[in-house]
Amino acid sequence: MTRQARMTATNSPISKFSSYDEYGFERPVDFDVAAYEAFMSEYLGVLVRRGQKWEKLLQKSSAEDLKKNRTLKRFVRKGIPNKYRTKVWMRISGADDKRKAKRTHYKDMLSQPLNDVVAQEQIKNDLHRTFPNNMYFTKDNDVKSLKRPLHNVLLAFANSSPHIGYCQGLNYIAGLLLIVTKDEEKSFWLLKCLTDDLLPQYYGPDIPGLLTDVKVLAEIIRIKSPTVYRHVEAFKMPWALVCSKWFVCLFSDVLPVETVLRLWDCLFYEGSKILLRAAISLILMNTENILKTKEFSEMVQTFQNCTLTSDTMQCHDFMTTIFQKSSPLPSKTITKLRHRYGYEA
Repeated sequence: MTRQARMTATNSPISKFSSYDEYGFERPVDFDVAAYEAFMSEYLGVLVRRGQKWEKLLQKSSAEDLKKNRTLKRFVRKGIPNKYRTKVWMRISGADDKRKAKRTHYKDMLSQPLNDVVAQEQIKNDLHRTFPNNMYFTKDNDVKSLKRPLHNVLLAFANSSPHIGYCQGLNYIAGLLLIVTKDEEKSFWLLKCLTDDLLPQYYGPDIPGLLTDVKVLAEIIRIKSPTVYRHVEAFKMPWALVCSKWFVCLFSDVLPVETVLRLWDCLFYEGSKILLRAAISLILMNTENILKTKEFSEMVQTFQNCTLTSDTMQCHDFMTTIFQKSSPLPSKTITKLRHRYGYEA
């Protein structure tokens, strides 16, 4: 069951909380108030402390000297405060540099008609499928609606990246970028950095990079948990059947939004390795449930449920856990496995 499937269409109050979270997502019918209050009572303190440290760091740093180092890596892994996310994402991803090098590029791409009729129709259809449980995408004419900005970003992207055009999953990624940045052009450049630099060959015809990483994931699970690997293989279940969605939408449609943003903090800094870390950890965290499955359909559902456990809501603890459970995971190992499966990063 996806996050969207768990949402209610009503606006009934839930305890003292709004029916919507701070990102505009409608809270699920089974929203666990007690668990959320317990989580937030601790996490708010974390946010305050991290915010103070980020403020000091950014006061001392210019766009030029916010370079990759151990301190910045530690800061990113512990989470970027939402009010600084856009600025930091733009810097650490290289999106700022791309935008400055081509100052009119977004407007130029947006002003051109999209000649790819198929992509044009796909974008139009997916606008109505993007986060149907989010207040910013449910109304076309509302002043806060992000439907038109989403259309603009995807149109400009398709013109700028004809080798990709448009493919499924980009609407969720661009949609969440807009929710965070509230800025079309910045969302466009962040999307370009993801597809061109951080996740090459993840999108476009045949998605070779994404499918390769699914194979890499399976091989790493074979090494780290042979029992789980053998159990899955015994059912002859394709790993891509249950894991490709995690990668194609960068977890944006399957994990709690705050957890997704924490993952994306690391994605913009460290690259695609964080996606493998998250996938590995979700499987290892659910080893017991996976090994209990006795039917193919039950196996598929169990994998889908990996992203819906209470552990994934505790974003701070979850991020700590994924680095623990997925380690060691040398970049050389990932590169070697990608080459084995025919993917040149």
